[in-house]
Amino acid sequence: MPLTALEIYKYLPKTNCKDCKFPTCLAFSMALAQKKASLSDCPHVSEDGKAALEGASAPPIRLESIGTGERRVEIGGETVLFRHELTFFHPTALAVEVSDTLDEAALARAGEDIRGLSFERVGMTIGVNLVAVRCQSGDPARYASAVAALRKSAGLPFVLIGRTPAAVEPALKVLKGERPLIFAADRDTLDAMCALAKAHDALLAVTAESLDELAALTPRAAAAGVTDLVLGFEGRSLGRTLQDLSICRRAALKKAFRPLGYPLAVVASDADPFAEAAAAATCVAKYAGIVVVQGRSPAEILAILTARQNIFTDPQKPIQVKPGVYAIGEATEKSPVLVTTNFSLTYYNVAGDVEASRVPSWILVVDTEGTSVLTAFASDKLNADKVTAMLKDGAGIASKVAHRKIVIPGLVAAMSAKLKDASGWEVMVGPRESSGIPKFLKSMPAG
Repeated sequence: MPLTALEIYKYLPKTNCKDCKFPTCLAFSMALAQKKASLSDCPHVSEDGKAALEGASAPPIRLESIGTGERRVEIGGETVLFRHELTFFHPTALAVEVSDTLDEAALARAGEDIRGLSFERVGMTIGVNLVAVRCQSGDPARYASAVAALRKSAGLPFVLIGRTPAAVEPALKVLKGERPLIFAADRDTLDAMCALAKAHDALLAVTAESLDELAALTPRAAAAGVTDLVLGFEGRSLGRTLQDLSICRRAALKKAFRPLGYPLAVVASDADPFAEAAAAATCVAKYAGIVVVQGRSPAEILAILTARQNIFTDPQKPIQVKPGVYAIGEATEKSPVLVTTNFSLTYYNVAGDVEASRVPSWILVVDTEGTSVLTAFASDKLNADKVTAMLKDGAGIASKVAHRKIVIPGLVAAMSAKLKDASGWEVMVGPRESSGIPKFLKSMPAG
C-alpha cells in the first residue's frame, strides 16, 4: 500500500525551508503522497529518508523513452486517470507498421510515406513518432535489411515486432545505440529477450494471455536487470483491450501495483482503415502509450493525431495564440479588419477561412485567455472596452489601415453599438460561423 502524507512526513527534515517550492514540509509530503511532486525536490532529505521513501516518491507509472536525440519519444509517467484531475503529460506515440516482406523499393516508399505524415494543426506540428517493423518473413537477415532500409528513409525511432530472440538480434545490431523497443517477450522467451535488451540498451515489451500472467512476468524481467519495460497488447478484441488498459492504469494509480506500473503499447492494426482509426483513437483516449497501425493514408493518420492532440491538451491551459494583429495574404491599408479571440482553434479556423476567401485581410486577435468567442463574451473577456483599447493602440491596427471599419463575429452582435460609441469605428456584424467568412468578405464593398 502507498504511504500516507503523515507517514512520508516522518522522514522529511521538518524545517519548512520552502526550497521544495512548498510552504511547509507537510504540504510537500501531501504532494508526494498524491504523486504531484518528486522526492528530488527536497535537497535536505537524509539518505535514510531517501531509502525509505524511494517507493513512495517513484512515479506510479514508469517514464520511458524510445530513440535518441531530437526524435526521442517519452511515454508513461502519467499520474491521473482523468485529464481534468490535472492533465496528461506524454502524448501517445503513434507507430506505423511495415512488413519486412516488402521489396527494397517498396520499403523506401514506405519510409518516405511515413516521414511525410506530418501535419500543421492549430499552429502545432503533429505527426507519426515511430516506425514499427514486423518480422513476417521469418528470416532474421531479411528483417535486419528491412530495418536498415527504413532507418535510412523514415528517420524515426523503431519498434521491432518479432517474437523470437533470433529474429530481432540482427536488427538490434543495425540499430546500435538508438534505443529501440522490442515487441515482445512472453513467458517462454522472456529470459532470452531480457538478455538482448540489456546487451543492446533496448526497451522490452512484455506480453501475456492474461493480466495475472503479465503481472508475474514484469518482476521476472526486473530481477533479470531489465526495468525499462512496456506492457504489450496484440490480438485482443477492442473491448478486451479497452478493459485491460483501464485495469492496468487503475491498478498502477489507485493501488500502487508496481508490476503493472509501466507504459502500455497496443497493436491496433486492422485491414479496414475506418475500424483501425476508431480502435487507435479509442486506445489513445484510454491510456495507451504507444499505438501501432498499418494504414499510411494521411486521412486516417490525421484523424488519429487529431484525437491525440485533443486528449493531450491541458484543460487548464487552452492552446493560445499571441494577441495582436495578423496579416492574411498581402493585406494593405484598404483591407478589411476582422476581430476574433486568441483561442488557437478559433483563430486558425478564422485564418483558414479568410485565406480561402482570397481576400487579403487583417485579423485583430483579442486576449481572451484562450477562450472561444461565445465563451469569452459570456465571461466578459471579449467586450467593447478590450477591442477599443486594441483599436486605439498607436502601433496596432489603426496605423495599418486607412479606413475605420471593423468586422465582429455574428455571435457577439450585441456589443456592436457599444463598440461603435467607444471606438468611433464603423462596426459591421460578420457571420456567426467562420465558414461564412469567404462569402461575407467577397460581398463586402472595397475599402
